[in-house]
Amino acid sequence: MDRIISVVGHTALDYIVDVENIAGKNESSPVIDYEEYPGGGAANIAVAIAKLGGKSQLISPVGTDFSSSGYEKLLKEAYVDLSRLYTIEDRKISKAFIFTDREDNQTTYFYWGASSKFKELEPEPVDFVHLATADCVYNAKIAQIAGFVSFDPGQDLVTYSKENLETILAHTDILFANKHEIKRVSEMTGKSFSELRDMIDVIVVTYDAEGSIIYRGGDQWSIPVVSVKALDPTGAGDAYRAGFLLAYTREYSLPTCGKIGSTVASFAVQSRGCQTSLPTWEEMKSRYEASFGNLGAEI
Repeated sequence: MDRIISVVGHTALDYIVDVENIAGKNESSPVIDYEEYPGGGAANIAVAIAKLGGKSQLISPVGTDFSSSGYEKLLKEAYVDLSRLYTIEDRKISKAFIFTDREDNQTTYFYWGASSKFKELEPEPVDFVHLATADCVYNAKIAQIAGFVSFDPGQDLVTYSKENLETILAHTDILFANKHEIKRVSEMTGKSFSELRDMIDVIVVTYDAEGSIIYRGGDQWSIPVVSVKALDPTGAGDAYRAGFLLAYTREYSLPTCGKIGSTVASFAVQSRGCQTSLPTWEEMKSRYEASFGNLGAEI
């Protein structure tokens, strides 16, 4: 019986805009094309877990346009539990506007919308929670009343206070971060990486195309990426976390959790949009075994 994985963070619409050039101040630039995709780190992870056959619950503020945008329907069709959503009456759903020019230079604008109300909300206890990029005040509150905490500060780390970060880390069982974020966590808390390893059971550090390294106690495991033709790297990290966490709750070994995470991520990068080509468990298993051998043998 799968545990319910509650995921806290943004539910957002992503606007991917291709432009001739990134416009400077007081300039304009022609738009070549644009697409709207469902996104937001928490929603991406919740959908990926559900697509893999796990049980996910989304804890997120949504705006008045959540239903009319079609996003509510998509999440219901993905069998994500929406019973813990907060509807914010005077805000629109969060939106990311990502502009990319012909040379792959990128500029992003993020409208917090409903997510700006996070800090005012009061969480209820949950069994197993993953804190995706979100408000540090809310994350600190829920970290203290959750049974098990997985934490990924992501790009919102720059908005965290030292006090809230330390509160969350004191309750964290699994920490996900890229190489830049783990350095920032050390700087903000004044703790060395070895001190962080002593206080947190599992730390997963991702290195983009170089894969990831999982640390527990005195052990560490290097996990390679699953090589595919990548069209859009956006959403790879969310897919990795979804695969890792579902495998973890199904009691696979840590190296296997990492390899499952890498395999799920390899699907996400094959098309544009974070939720466009996520795999079922069987699809993941087939690609996993082509890369790493028998999945069942590594539990």
